[in-house]
This record gives sequence, structure tokens and C-alpha cells, in this order.
Amino acid sequence: MTVRLRFAPSPTGYVHIGSLRTALYNYLFAKGNGGKYIIRIEDTDRTRYVEGSIENLLSSMEWAGITHDEGPMFEDGKLVVKGEYGPYTQSERLDIYKDHIEKLLESGHAYYCFCSKERLDKIREEQKEKGEMLGYDGHCRNIPMEEAKRRVANGEPHVIRLKLPKDREIAFNDLVRGKVIMNTNDSDDQVLIKSDGFPTYHFAVVVDDYLMGITHMVRGEEWLPSTPKQIILYEAFGWELPKFAHLPNILSKEKKKLSKRQGDVAVKDFKNKGYLPEALVNYIALVGWSPEENKEIMTMDEMIESFSFDRVSKSGGVFDVDKLNWVNEHYIKEADIDRLTKLCIPYLVQADMVKEEELNEKYEWVKMIVETARERISTLSQISDYAKQFFGEEVKPENDDVIKMLKLEHVQDLLNTLKDKIKNADVIDAVFGKKVFKVIQKETGVKGKNLYMPIRAALTGQLHGPDIDKVIAIIGRENLIKRIEYVERNYIL
Repeated sequence: MTVRLRFAPSPTGYVHIGSLRTALYNYLFAKGNGGKYIIRIEDTDRTRYVEGSIENLLSSMEWAGITHDEGPMFEDGKLVVKGEYGPYTQSERLDIYKDHIEKLLESGHAYYCFCSKERLDKIREEQKEKGEMLGYDGHCRNIPMEEAKRRVANGEPHVIRLKLPKDREIAFNDLVRGKVIMNTNDSDDQVLIKSDGFPTYHFAVVVDDYLMGITHMVRGEEWLPSTPKQIILYEAFGWELPKFAHLPNILSKEKKKLSKRQGDVAVKDFKNKGYLPEALVNYIALVGWSPEENKEIMTMDEMIESFSFDRVSKSGGVFDVDKLNWVNEHYIKEADIDRLTKLCIPYLVQADMVKEEELNEKYEWVKMIVETARERISTLSQISDYAKQFFGEEVKPENDDVIKMLKLEHVQDLLNTLKDKIKNADVIDAVFGKKVFKVIQKETGVKGKNLYMPIRAALTGQLHGPDIDKVIAIIGRENLIKRIEYVERNYIL
């Protein structure tokens, strides 16, 4: 039997970081077991549908490298659907749900309910006052089918509910939580078909998963209470159950479920801030799962090889931005410099540090900035703040130690010699930056930190930083001279 897993999001807006992890775990398990990973769009709640959500979802998953085998996908920039089990969008499967709900009505596992919203609200209030479990009271449960069909034919508003057996223990094995036992008395007769004719999640997910051959239903722990009702549906149809895995929530530092109120939670937010996809995926995999060898930096292939549900925690994992930044720093340092440069360019353009029309001419210059920055930034969006040190003719000493360094007796001679070499050089590049210190050392007799630190202080206002030869190449002839003269006027003379 081929292992088949699915990620089934609703197109209700942005892709939550928790949804990314759910998709990732489905993907890792499917690929690790030689199976298929499918995307299905669950859009039956039309009141929550957000235009453009599907495209956002697909582009976010493509960016993250979590690619699916079946379902809607981009191909050559166009939205296409691939796979033999479609449609993969629930709103296109209404006839399928209609056929299957008829079977449940005929077998007595479902019934028509004509209760008004007012009646349901009243029942709910009474249950609250009595401290009872909130849920439907079964008022329409025993209406004869003939009478119910007549009322439906007359246009009476209605829904269709599951006829849940009373006081029955439902036991199932959860791949994360082990054996789970729940009683049907803790649930009510769930609506299967809403008054608008669309199925609810509980009904559609069972029909879709079975017809699409899904072998493992992997989802968040908030769906755990729904499982007994869905097991009853599988039994009513006479279908074999899939395996279940309910994942713990991702928590904030306050140990609450991660939400927009606590800050960034959308995949696009992390992308916009300049997190590399491999870093975000690597980190998010470890929020709730740990490989046997306890590695923290893992490629997608390594995660596929190592992943198993028995290593997924039962309790929620805390989303730690500092740890994410540490992982991202690692991937920034290891990334191909040309790829990194191309990813950084939009931030520099947005900060007006480089113009679109200059990119061809200035690409190597931008690459030098990125190369010096990669050891010192946590996210790519920090590149513009980092790059500020290379722009302008003024130098602002970062502390008193820098000013003391600039006032040393020999500094003026160093700067005079450096300025002369800069003015007379054919090209100001990193090669010049390396050679010029040997020349200055030979002419002045100054060497070591007494040579390098004053020059760095004069050019950048700092005593420590990136390779000074690259700094010289990035700042360029004109601003190098202006910076030396600025320091001479304000801190030496």
C-alpha cells in the first residue's frame, strides 16, 4: 500500500507558521516512506474565503521547498491541477458529498434537522446556566424520514446531522499520543451538511480522505475532539480507518498558542524579514520534534531520513525567535554568495542605497557588502542598516576608545600617507586595500594594531569590524578621502 498524506488548508488569508509545520511533517513522513504528499483546498466555509489565498499558500509552500505531488500547483507561472484523485478543491466536489450524504440518510446514520438559530441559541443559554455540556439536544433526531423529506421538499430551511451513538467509547491509536479513549457522550450530533448545501469540515474531510486514498491523517491537536465523530462516519460507510496523528500547538514564550497578537506568525512575514527558507523549515521542524541524534542543523534530505512521529512531543513547543535567528545566521554564513546577494538586493533598493538601473554596473560592489555582512547579520533585512557604514563622508566614533585612538600622536602621519596613496592609486579595490598597509608600514615604520586600528577608526568610526581591505574597496576613493579629512577636522586637528 502506498503511503499517502495530505495538507488540507482553508483559503482564509495568510499561511500560519503552524500550518507550515503541519505541511512539513506530512511531507517528511510521506517522502521518508516512499509515499505521496497531496495538497487539498478546504474551502467549504465560504464566509471566511479570502481572495488570493490559494496563490499565497502555493507560493509560500514553493518558497519553503515543501513541494506536493498532487493538487493545485504552479507550472511555468500558471496555476494547474495535477493528480488522479481530483477535484482537489472541496467547492468543486459538492456532487460527491451529495451522493455520500444520501447514503448516510438511507442507512439511518444521518438525519434532517429543522431547528432555527433562535432555538439553538436558547438551548445553548440554558445549558450554560445549568453547567451542562454545550451541544445539540437531538430535538429532530427521531422525525420520520418520510415527514423530513416532505418538509425539505416544501423548502423548509434545514441542515443534516450525524446520528451519533449514545454512550459509546471510541478508542484509537494516535501516532503522537498513543492510545486515546473518548466517549460519544462528550460530543453532539455534528452538522454534516449546512443550510447552504455545503459540507462541514467533519463530513468532507472523511469523504475526501477516503476517496483520495489518504493513509495518515496528520493535523493539529485542536482537531482531536473531532476524531470520534469522524471514526463513526468511517464505520457508517464501512471504510477502513486511516492512521491518526495530532500535533501539539506551537506556543509563544508565554506558553500560549502562537497568534498574530504575539507578533509575526505568517510565513510571508518571515520571508519579508529575510529568513532563508531552509533556515525557517529547519527550525520549525524542531519545534515539537527532535531527531534521535539531536542534531540542530539539518537539510531537508536529512530530516526526511530522520523523521518519525514517535519523536514528536505530546506537549507544545515554544517558538523562540532567538533560536530561529541563530539557525538563520548559520545558513546565511553557508549560503552561496551570489544567491545571497540577489536576495539582499531588494532591501538595498528599498533603502535607496542602490538603484535598479545601476545593478548591473554595481553588482560586484553590492556583493562585497553582502560578503562582509554575512558574518554579522541575523536576517537579510538587516543588510540595509549594516550597509549604512559604507555610505556618506562623515565618521561617527562609536565610543570614547575610538576617539582616544584617533588622537594618538602617530595617527596624523598614517592618514596623510594613506590619503596620498588613495589619491594616486589607479584602482581602489580589495587588492589595493591589502597592499596599501604594507606600503604605509614601510614608509612610517608603524605596524600591527597601531597601524590597522587607527585607520579602521578613521574610516569607519569603529575599532573592530569586517576585513579592512574590503571596507576600503566598498567605501571608494571619493568617500575615503572625505572621511579622512572629516576625521582630521573634527578629531585630530
